[in-house]
Amino acid sequence: MGLRPVSVVKETMSRRRRVIHKIESLDSRYGSPVVARLISTVMRSGKKSVAERIVYEAIERSREGSDSVDPLDTLHKALENAKPRLEVKSRRVGGATYQVPIEVPQERQVSLAMRWIVNYAKNRRGTMVDNLATEIKDAALGQGNAIKKRDDTHKMAQANRAFAHFRW
Repeated sequence: MGLRPVSVVKETMSRRRRVIHKIESLDSRYGSPVVARLISTVMRSGKKSVAERIVYEAIERSREGSDSVDPLDTLHKALENAKPRLEVKSRRVGGATYQVPIEVPQERQVSLAMRWIVNYAKNRRGTMVDNLATEIKDAALGQGNAIKKRDDTHKMAQANRAFAHFRW
């Protein structure tokens, strides 16, 4: 009885799971995937109709006073202004943990911008419709809490640019 050679395949096991990308759905009023994602971000406890009403009213209120023809102009401008270009991620190198600045992928930029706008709207006093409309309007004008969060994220990445060589 001879020994059979065993082929050893070294697999690298990632600590993170694979991201499953879902097919983008469209919202019923505007047919926009961006609005559909915003509705999903606002939604709590599976109450989609409530979230839709909040988002649609907030979009209408946020464009009051502007002369844009497209109702989604203000929303797109707000998201564009709130998107972070850089962020920091923790990397462990030789027992020390470094905050390494990395570029943010496009999908994550939109997700973070939406999350920041919705969370800061939730933290305000008053109705969610008014708060979301105000937050969208502020972000479109380049001010407000979501823009401050983006600037803080960029400052953190700028401050830690000395550790950029740990990026891999």
